[in-house]
Amino acid sequence: MKFSSKIEKSGYSPIRKFYPYQVACQKRGIKIIPLNIGQPDIKTPEALKEALRSYDADVLSYAPSPGIPVLLDTIADYYKKIGLDYSPADIIVTTGGSEALSIAMNCVLDDGDELLVPEPLYPNYLTFVNLTGAKVVPIPTTPEEGYRYAVREKLEKLVTPRTRAMLLTNPGNPTGAVLSAEERQVIADFVKDHDLFLLADEVYREFIYTDEPLASFGSIKEIDQNLILLDSVSKRFSACGARIGALISKNRELMSHAMKICQARLCVATVDQLAAAALYKVDFSYFNEVKEEYRARRDTLYEGLRSIPGVHVELPQGAFYMMATLPVNDTDKFQRWLLEEFDDNGETVMYAPGAGFYETPGAGINEIRTAYVISRERLVRACEVLDKAIKAYNAR
Repeated sequence: MKFSSKIEKSGYSPIRKFYPYQVACQKRGIKIIPLNIGQPDIKTPEALKEALRSYDADVLSYAPSPGIPVLLDTIADYYKKIGLDYSPADIIVTTGGSEALSIAMNCVLDDGDELLVPEPLYPNYLTFVNLTGAKVVPIPTTPEEGYRYAVREKLEKLVTPRTRAMLLTNPGNPTGAVLSAEERQVIADFVKDHDLFLLADEVYREFIYTDEPLASFGSIKEIDQNLILLDSVSKRFSACGARIGALISKNRELMSHAMKICQARLCVATVDQLAAAALYKVDFSYFNEVKEEYRARRDTLYEGLRSIPGVHVELPQGAFYMMATLPVNDTDKFQRWLLEEFDDNGETVMYAPGAGFYETPGAGINEIRTAYVISRERLVRACEVLDKAIKAYNAR
């Protein structure tokens, strides 16, 4: 039987593809220190659990396709608190930020179209793009330059008649790079001049560790019709399992097309939406406390990786990810070896191999992405285990 060429072109997530090896490793009694997935161990606010406990409807009904009114209102209120004027009509609730991405791409991309994306990139972008029939055109960056890409000359070189949109994450996943106000304006001018859509993935907006203030592309009024904001409760409120995201835009035609997909998929889970509405009412002091913990974890992991001979790493400015170059020939093979053949006092480490974060063939083969979403003590131990593993692997 024949399968879709679009699905055959798509690969497995480098973040999750080692799950079978993880299961086998754990069955042998080995404990795994997880640096691979951005699943925070920060406690989810009690407001979510209280909302779940208080649900008492006689019938669990469909929700409206755009989202339940109380959630749309609380998301709009959240944006007002950060200085952005979005009404409920500008917001569609989605099943996580992933569905928001998928819907947006299916609205703006056709077979053969091109999407500009800074590289290294979030790997799942590639699957969503492949399924539209379009292709990613990488915007190259380097760790030595701090993964900067908002340079007009660099962007102009990549534009073709098939360029339809630009997609970025700010703060960045996997690099942790944060765009300055000047860089955001460069990108805004670029998409406006070329009449492109800008898909701005801002799910890590609160987690910035520099003097840059909390900011959004939504504050740049001249790109209201170009901009599609992608958001989620997953990272902001440490509620990944709630699977509540949002697609946000003032472009009425875009939102009308998006609604066709939303009605076809009926609705997002009703109870999860009610719980998410409670999260959006959490006081902003919550973010300040969480951000300081992530900052401390970032510093711990950065110093730990830097202490390993041959490892190169740059200090991230935001989110909770860190790219690093290891002194091994292939981090994909090294990860499999870590799970199948190595342990230090009954412990080993998982990370996400770097090649999967690149569209450019051969790039990132000796890089890894780590997530500093576990305790500082575990991060210290992870670096100890990784140091011993690298020495043992290279001495084979």
